[in-house]
Amino acid sequence: SVPVIASGGIADGRGIAAAITLGAAAVQLGTAFLTTAESGAPEAHKAALLSKGRATRVTRAFSGRPARGLLNEFLAAAEATPGAILPFPYQNDLTRAVRGAAARAGETELLSLWAGQAYPLARRESVAEMLTRLQSEARDAAASLQGYL
Repeated sequence: SVPVIASGGIADGRGIAAAITLGAAAVQLGTAFLTTAESGAPEAHKAALLSKGRATRVTRAFSGRPARGLLNEFLAAAEATPGAILPFPYQNDLTRAVRGAAARAGETELLSLWAGQAYPLARRESVAEMLTRLQSEARDAAASLQGYL
C-alpha cells in the first residue's frame, strides 16, 4: 500500500521497465542527467562520465558526506591519508577552492566527479532527447517482457 520509488543503478529504459515490472510506482534517475546539455556539471565532469573507463567509489573525500564518485587522484590520496577527511561541512568548505579551480581548469584528477554505478549508460544529449529515448526504450523493454509475465 506504500508506493515504492526505485532509484540507484537506473539509467536506461530497460532499468525503468524492470523496476516498474517488479512493482515500483516510479523511478528516479540521477547520473543520467549530468551529461545532458542542460546540466550545470563542469564540462570536464561530463567528459569523464562519457569516457566510461573509471571505477566508482563511495567517498567522503570532497564534502565530508558519503557520495559515489569516479575514482581519481584526489579521492585516492584523501582516503589513503589518515585523518585527512573532516566531517561535513568542514571538508566541503576545505575542498571548495580546489574543486572550483579544478572545474575551471578542466582538471578531472582534482574534481569531485559524482557518478552512480550506471554512469557508463549516460549519453550526451538534451533532456528532451533523453526522456524521449528512455520512454521508447522502456516501452520496448516492457513489450519484450510480456511473454515472461
